[in-house]
This record gives sequence, structure tokens and C-alpha cells, in this order.
Amino acid sequence: MGTSKLQALWNHPAGPKTIHFWAPTFKWGISIANIADFAKPPEELSYPQQIVVACSGIIWSRYGTVITPKNWNLFSVNLAMAGTGLYQLSRKIKHDYFQEAEPVAAQE
Repeated sequence: MGTSKLQALWNHPAGPKTIHFWAPTFKWGISIANIADFAKPPEELSYPQQIVVACSGIIWSRYGTVITPKNWNLFSVNLAMAGTGLYQLSRKIKHDYFQEAEPVAAQE
């Protein structure tokens, strides 16, 4: 049974013998890099970069579900990209617009 599933994956139109498998697989690097950037201070994040990551993820995850055959690898990597991009944007917006004002030290 396990061999037949591997054989089905191998022979799938979006399987490892095609670019339709490898392009989304390597795209996981963007999501992994964005997850690594969770440790970055929000002031070092870039609005344009995170907007592009989030929008690209949203658009291409939808595309992965409407093409024939459905490409679940493409869908999942772009869903991860959208999630990490939106999370990073929320961190940046919270820092830039909703940060509490720091108390000013009293002058002596």
C-alpha cells in the first residue's frame, strides 16, 4: 500500500518529476526565512517586503486550488507565506502605530 502511494506521488502531474513540484518546494525557503525573522525587532521589518510576501501568498494559494490538477504543495507553501507575511505586518503595525509612549524621565 505504501509503495502504491509513493508511485502515485511520483507519477502525479505535479509530482517530483515536474517543475510544478520543485518550484513550490524551494519556495518554502521564503516562509522559513520569514519564520526566522520572527526574532527580529519589528522596527527592522519592511512594509513593502511583507506586503509582497502576504499578497503573493494569498494570490498563489488560491491559484493552487483552481488549476488542474490541484497543486496542494503550491497551495500549502503560499498559505504559509500569507500567514507569515500577515503576522509580520501585524507586528510592524502594532509597533509603529499602537506602541505605548514611553514615560519621559523627570528633569532634575
